[in-house]
Amino acid sequence: MAGHRGSRRRRAGHGEHENEERWLLTYSDMITLLMALFIVMFAISNVNKSKLEALRQSLEDAFSGAILPGGHTVRQVAPPSRTPAPPQPGQAQSNLVDNEQNRDEIEFREIKRRLDRYVRIRHLEGQIRTLIDQRGLVIRLLTDRILFDSGSADLKPGARPILSEVASMLKLRAGLPVSVEGHTDPVPISGRYPSNWELSTARAARVVRALIAYGVPAQSMSATGYAWLHPIASNATASGRARNRRVEVVLLRSGRGTASSGVGPLTSSLRVSITSGAVPLR
Repeated sequence: MAGHRGSRRRRAGHGEHENEERWLLTYSDMITLLMALFIVMFAISNVNKSKLEALRQSLEDAFSGAILPGGHTVRQVAPPSRTPAPPQPGQAQSNLVDNEQNRDEIEFREIKRRLDRYVRIRHLEGQIRTLIDQRGLVIRLLTDRILFDSGSADLKPGARPILSEVASMLKLRAGLPVSVEGHTDPVPISGRYPSNWELSTARAARVVRALIAYGVPAQSMSATGYAWLHPIASNATASGRARNRRVEVVLLRSGRGTASSGVGPLTSSLRVSITSGAVPLR
Protein backbone atom coordinates (compact mmCIF):
# COMPACT_ATOMS: atom_id res chain seq x y z
CA MET A 1 0.00 0.00 0.00
CA ALA A 2 2.82 2.36 0.90
CA GLY A 3 4.52 1.66 -2.42
CA HIS A 4 1.33 2.32 -4.34
CA ARG A 5 0.81 5.71 -2.66
CA GLY A 6 4.44 6.66 -3.39
CA SER A 7 4.04 5.90 -7.08
CA ARG A 8 0.92 8.09 -7.26
CA ARG A 9 2.78 10.98 -5.67
CA ARG A 10 5.60 10.64 -8.22
CA ARG A 11 3.15 10.66 -11.15
CA ALA A 12 1.31 13.72 -9.77
CA GLY A 13 4.56 15.58 -9.22
CA HIS A 14 5.71 14.75 -12.75
CA GLY A 15 2.39 16.08 -14.22
CA GLU A 16 2.67 19.33 -12.32
CA HIS A 17 6.23 19.74 -13.59
CA GLU A 18 5.06 19.32 -17.22
CA ASN A 19 2.28 21.90 -16.82
CA GLU A 20 4.70 24.44 -15.37
CA GLU A 21 6.94 24.24 -18.52
CA ARG A 22 4.19 24.77 -21.16
CA TRP A 23 4.66 28.54 -21.10
CA LEU A 24 8.15 28.07 -22.49
CA LEU A 25 6.66 26.96 -25.81
CA THR A 26 4.53 30.12 -26.13
CA TYR A 27 7.48 32.30 -25.17
CA SER A 28 9.75 30.72 -27.75
CA ASP A 29 7.10 31.22 -30.49
CA MET A 30 6.78 34.92 -29.60
CA ILE A 31 10.58 35.36 -29.70
CA THR A 32 10.70 33.73 -33.13
CA LEU A 33 7.98 36.06 -34.48
CA LEU A 34 9.71 39.13 -33.10
CA MET A 35 12.97 38.08 -34.71
CA ALA A 36 11.22 37.64 -38.07
CA LEU A 37 9.67 41.10 -37.70
CA PHE A 38 13.03 42.71 -36.98
CA ILE A 39 14.57 40.98 -39.99
CA VAL A 40 11.82 42.29 -42.29
CA MET A 41 12.12 45.83 -40.90
CA PHE A 42 15.87 45.71 -41.38
CA ALA A 43 15.49 44.53 -44.95
CA ILE A 44 13.04 47.33 -45.73
CA SER A 45 15.32 49.97 -44.24
CA ASN A 46 18.11 49.03 -46.66
CA VAL A 47 16.80 50.48 -49.95
CA ASN A 48 18.52 49.63 -53.20
CA LYS A 49 19.07 53.07 -54.66
CA SER A 50 19.60 51.80 -58.19
CA LYS A 51 16.30 49.92 -58.19
CA LEU A 52 14.51 52.96 -56.74
CA GLU A 53 15.90 55.16 -59.50
CA ALA A 54 14.78 52.64 -62.13
CA LEU A 55 11.27 52.61 -60.63
CA ARG A 56 11.11 56.43 -60.60
CA GLN A 57 12.21 56.62 -64.24
CA SER A 58 9.66 54.04 -65.39
CA LEU A 59 6.81 55.86 -63.61
CA GLU A 60 7.85 59.17 -65.12
CA ASP A 61 7.94 57.66 -68.61
CA ALA A 62 4.48 56.13 -68.09
CA PHE A 63 2.86 59.41 -66.99
CA SER A 64 4.59 61.47 -69.70
CA GLY A 65 3.24 59.36 -72.59
CA ALA A 66 6.65 58.03 -73.61
CA ILE A 67 5.87 54.31 -73.24
CA LEU A 68 3.04 53.97 -75.79
CA PRO A 69 3.30 55.67 -79.23
CA GLY A 70 0.94 58.57 -79.58
CA GLY A 71 0.38 58.77 -75.84
CA HIS A 72 -0.52 62.03 -74.16
CA THR A 73 1.33 63.20 -71.11
CA VAL A 74 -0.79 63.19 -68.00
CA ARG A 75 0.88 66.29 -66.67
CA GLN A 76 -0.06 68.28 -69.76
CA VAL A 77 -3.79 67.41 -69.70
CA ALA A 78 -5.77 70.09 -67.93
CA PRO A 79 -8.33 68.89 -65.37
CA PRO A 80 -11.95 69.09 -66.52
CA SER A 81 -13.58 72.41 -65.82
CA ARG A 82 -16.59 72.44 -63.52
CA THR A 83 -17.91 75.63 -65.14
CA PRO A 84 -20.58 74.82 -67.79
CA ALA A 85 -19.61 75.78 -71.32
CA PRO A 86 -21.49 78.75 -72.80
CA PRO A 87 -24.25 77.80 -75.27
CA GLN A 88 -23.27 77.71 -78.93
CA PRO A 89 -24.93 80.24 -81.30
CA GLY A 90 -26.99 77.50 -82.99
CA GLN A 91 -28.16 76.12 -79.66
CA ALA A 92 -29.22 79.56 -78.45
CA GLN A 93 -31.18 80.12 -81.66
CA SER A 94 -32.88 76.72 -81.26
CA ASN A 95 -33.86 77.55 -77.67
CA LEU A 96 -35.29 80.87 -78.81
CA VAL A 97 -37.40 79.18 -81.49
CA ASP A 98 -38.69 76.63 -78.98
CA ASN A 99 -39.68 79.40 -76.58
CA GLU A 100 -41.52 81.29 -79.32
CA GLN A 101 -43.38 78.15 -80.39
CA ASN A 102 -44.42 77.45 -76.82
CA ARG A 103 -45.65 81.01 -76.47
CA ASP A 104 -47.64 80.68 -79.71
CA GLU A 105 -49.29 77.49 -78.50
CA ILE A 106 -50.30 78.97 -75.15
CA GLU A 107 -51.69 82.17 -76.64
CA PHE A 108 -53.53 80.37 -79.45
CA ARG A 109 -55.31 78.25 -76.86
CA GLU A 110 -56.26 81.37 -74.92
CA ILE A 111 -57.64 82.99 -78.08
CA LYS A 112 -59.60 79.82 -78.83
CA ARG A 113 -61.11 79.92 -75.34
CA ARG A 114 -62.21 83.53 -75.77
CA LEU A 115 -63.68 82.93 -79.20
CA ASP A 116 -65.59 79.90 -77.97
CA ARG A 117 -67.08 82.05 -75.24
CA TYR A 118 -68.04 84.72 -77.81
CA VAL A 119 -69.74 82.06 -79.94
CA ARG A 120 -71.74 80.68 -77.04
CA ILE A 121 -72.94 84.07 -75.81
CA ARG A 122 -74.16 85.15 -79.28
CA HIS A 123 -75.51 81.73 -80.28
CA LEU A 124 -73.21 81.48 -83.29
CA GLU A 125 -72.35 77.81 -82.90
CA GLY A 126 -73.43 77.12 -86.48
CA GLN A 127 -71.39 80.01 -87.84
CA ILE A 128 -68.11 80.19 -85.91
CA ARG A 129 -65.90 77.28 -84.97
CA THR A 130 -62.40 77.16 -83.48
CA LEU A 131 -59.76 74.46 -83.84
CA ILE A 132 -55.98 74.09 -84.00
CA ASP A 133 -53.83 73.36 -87.08
CA GLN A 134 -50.21 73.71 -88.13
CA ARG A 135 -50.32 77.24 -89.55
CA GLY A 136 -51.60 79.42 -86.74
CA LEU A 137 -54.82 81.20 -85.87
CA VAL A 138 -57.09 80.64 -88.89
CA ILE A 139 -60.43 82.41 -89.18
CA ARG A 140 -62.70 80.83 -91.75
CA LEU A 141 -65.61 82.98 -92.86
CA LEU A 142 -68.20 81.35 -95.10
CA THR A 143 -69.32 84.13 -97.34
CA ASP A 144 -72.98 83.27 -98.00
CA ARG A 145 -75.43 85.68 -96.33
CA ILE A 146 -72.94 86.71 -93.64
CA LEU A 147 -70.05 88.47 -95.38
CA PHE A 148 -70.93 88.96 -99.06
CA ASP A 149 -73.79 88.60 -101.48
CA SER A 150 -73.35 86.20 -104.38
CA GLY A 151 -70.70 87.44 -106.82
CA SER A 152 -69.96 90.50 -104.64
CA ALA A 153 -66.94 91.63 -102.62
CA ASP A 154 -68.83 94.28 -100.62
CA LEU A 155 -69.17 93.48 -96.92
CA LYS A 156 -72.68 93.09 -95.55
CA PRO A 157 -73.54 95.09 -92.38
CA GLY A 158 -73.85 91.91 -90.31
CA ALA A 159 -70.22 91.02 -91.02
CA ARG A 160 -68.77 94.02 -89.23
CA PRO A 161 -69.34 92.92 -85.59
CA ILE A 162 -67.80 89.55 -86.37
CA LEU A 163 -64.74 91.07 -88.05
CA SER A 164 -64.37 93.50 -85.14
CA GLU A 165 -64.24 90.58 -82.71
CA VAL A 166 -61.78 88.73 -84.94
CA ALA A 167 -59.54 91.80 -85.07
CA SER A 168 -59.52 92.06 -81.28
CA MET A 169 -58.42 88.42 -81.09
CA LEU A 170 -55.63 88.97 -83.63
CA LYS A 171 -54.32 91.91 -81.64
CA LEU A 172 -53.80 89.63 -78.63
CA ARG A 173 -50.79 88.25 -80.50
CA ALA A 174 -49.50 91.43 -82.09
CA GLY A 175 -46.35 91.13 -84.17
CA LEU A 176 -47.24 87.94 -86.01
CA PRO A 177 -48.02 88.15 -89.76
CA VAL A 178 -51.63 87.72 -90.86
CA SER A 179 -52.53 86.18 -94.23
CA VAL A 180 -56.07 86.51 -95.57
CA GLU A 181 -57.05 83.90 -98.18
CA GLY A 182 -60.10 83.97 -100.45
CA HIS A 183 -61.77 80.75 -101.70
CA THR A 184 -64.73 80.06 -103.98
CA ASP A 185 -66.55 77.08 -105.47
CA PRO A 186 -65.88 76.01 -109.09
CA VAL A 187 -69.15 77.36 -110.50
CA PRO A 188 -68.39 80.05 -113.16
CA ILE A 189 -69.58 83.56 -112.31
CA SER A 190 -70.71 86.53 -114.33
CA GLY A 191 -70.99 90.21 -113.65
CA ARG A 192 -68.44 92.53 -112.04
CA TYR A 193 -65.64 89.96 -111.80
CA PRO A 194 -64.60 87.94 -114.84
CA SER A 195 -63.72 84.77 -112.87
CA ASN A 196 -63.49 83.22 -109.43
CA TRP A 197 -59.82 84.25 -109.27
CA GLU A 198 -60.66 87.93 -109.22
CA LEU A 199 -63.61 87.39 -106.88
CA SER A 200 -61.62 85.40 -104.30
CA THR A 201 -58.79 87.95 -104.33
CA ALA A 202 -61.16 90.92 -104.04
CA ARG A 203 -62.96 89.37 -101.06
CA ALA A 204 -59.63 88.67 -99.30
CA ALA A 205 -58.54 92.27 -99.89
CA ARG A 206 -61.85 93.61 -98.56
CA VAL A 207 -61.48 91.65 -95.33
CA VAL A 208 -57.92 92.95 -94.99
CA ARG A 209 -59.17 96.53 -95.23
CA ALA A 210 -61.81 95.87 -92.57
CA LEU A 211 -59.30 94.32 -90.15
CA ILE A 212 -56.93 97.25 -90.63
CA ALA A 213 -59.80 99.61 -89.85
CA TYR A 214 -60.38 97.69 -86.58
CA GLY A 215 -56.75 98.12 -85.51
CA VAL A 216 -54.76 95.22 -86.97
CA PRO A 217 -51.37 96.63 -88.18
CA ALA A 218 -51.35 97.04 -91.96
CA GLN A 219 -47.69 96.03 -92.27
CA SER A 220 -48.52 92.56 -90.96
CA MET A 221 -51.31 91.87 -93.49
CA SER A 222 -51.36 90.12 -96.87
CA ALA A 223 -54.20 89.02 -99.20
CA THR A 224 -54.30 86.02 -101.56
CA GLY A 225 -56.98 84.53 -103.82
CA TYR A 226 -57.10 80.75 -104.42
CA ALA A 227 -60.39 80.54 -106.36
CA TRP A 228 -61.74 76.94 -106.16
CA LEU A 229 -58.39 75.13 -105.83
CA HIS A 230 -58.55 74.24 -102.11
CA PRO A 231 -62.03 73.01 -101.18
CA ILE A 232 -62.84 71.84 -97.66
CA ALA A 233 -66.00 69.98 -98.73
CA SER A 234 -67.38 68.22 -101.78
CA ASN A 235 -68.47 70.46 -104.66
CA ALA A 236 -71.01 67.84 -105.70
CA THR A 237 -73.65 69.22 -103.29
CA ALA A 238 -75.03 72.68 -102.64
CA SER A 239 -74.09 72.55 -98.96
CA GLY A 240 -70.53 71.52 -99.84
CA ARG A 241 -70.14 74.36 -102.31
CA ALA A 242 -71.48 76.78 -99.68
CA ARG A 243 -68.76 75.67 -97.27
CA ASN A 244 -66.10 76.13 -99.92
CA ARG A 245 -67.12 79.76 -100.51
CA ARG A 246 -65.12 81.29 -97.68
CA VAL A 247 -62.39 83.68 -96.56
CA GLU A 248 -59.71 82.42 -94.17
CA VAL A 249 -57.73 84.74 -91.92
CA VAL A 250 -54.48 83.10 -90.80
CA LEU A 251 -52.47 84.44 -87.86
CA LEU A 252 -49.20 82.68 -88.59
CA ARG A 253 -46.91 81.11 -86.04
CA SER A 254 -43.58 82.72 -85.18
CA GLY A 255 -41.02 82.37 -87.95
CA ARG A 256 -43.54 81.79 -90.75
CA GLY A 257 -43.56 84.71 -93.14
CA THR A 258 -46.39 83.53 -95.40
CA ALA A 259 -49.34 81.23 -95.03
CA SER A 260 -49.62 77.97 -96.88
CA SER A 261 -52.59 77.18 -99.07
CA GLY A 262 -54.25 75.36 -96.21
CA VAL A 263 -53.73 71.94 -97.78
CA GLY A 264 -51.99 69.33 -95.66
CA PRO A 265 -52.27 67.67 -92.26
CA LEU A 266 -53.78 69.73 -89.51
CA THR A 267 -51.64 69.46 -86.39
CA SER A 268 -51.26 72.34 -83.97
CA SER A 269 -52.35 75.92 -84.51
CA LEU A 270 -55.60 77.74 -83.91
CA ARG A 271 -58.28 77.75 -86.60
CA VAL A 272 -61.44 79.83 -86.24
CA SER A 273 -64.23 79.06 -88.71
CA ILE A 274 -67.08 81.49 -89.36
CA THR A 275 -69.90 80.07 -91.48
CA SER A 276 -73.39 80.94 -92.60
CA GLY A 277 -76.17 80.02 -90.25
CA ALA A 278 -77.69 77.61 -92.78
CA VAL A 279 -74.56 75.45 -93.16
CA PRO A 280 -73.37 73.73 -89.96
CA LEU A 281 -69.66 72.93 -89.70
CA ARG A 282 -68.48 69.45 -88.85
